[in-house]
Amino acid sequence: MQKFKQFKLPIHTDDRFSLIEAGKDLDFVIKRVYVIVDGVKPSGAHCHKIEQEYFFVARGSVVMTIDDGSGLRDVNLDQGEAVYVGAYVWHHFKSFALGTVVVALSSTDYDSTRQDYISDYEEFRKLVGDSQ
Repeated sequence: MQKFKQFKLPIHTDDRFSLIEAGKDLDFVIKRVYVIVDGVKPSGAHCHKIEQEYFFVARGSVVMTIDDGSGLRDVNLDQGEAVYVGAYVWHHFKSFALGTVVVALSSTDYDSTRQDYISDYEEFRKLVGDSQ
């Protein structure tokens, strides 16, 4: 699979609710699920050395900033849209619409030591190269 990929998810709606079908494209075993709610400030920008993640917007909209080695760019995500973020992809969320819910599926268990993280953008650019 690519290092970064954007998906439009199927949304099934009837007179009771809308069902967003997510995760069919995963190439990893889900070890952890977490949900981002009430976002008012940007999340911490970083990349992972090992962890793979799959994010989808269950409600609302958000902007995701990414760099997959080709430079920083913003990706607008609305309800029913998802992204796959592989290892060594710089990313963070910003500009949360009120009430936005982002669901994250992760290939690794939570590690409070953050050994898998690179939180310095210049270090990330040195590791992946800079084609900007």
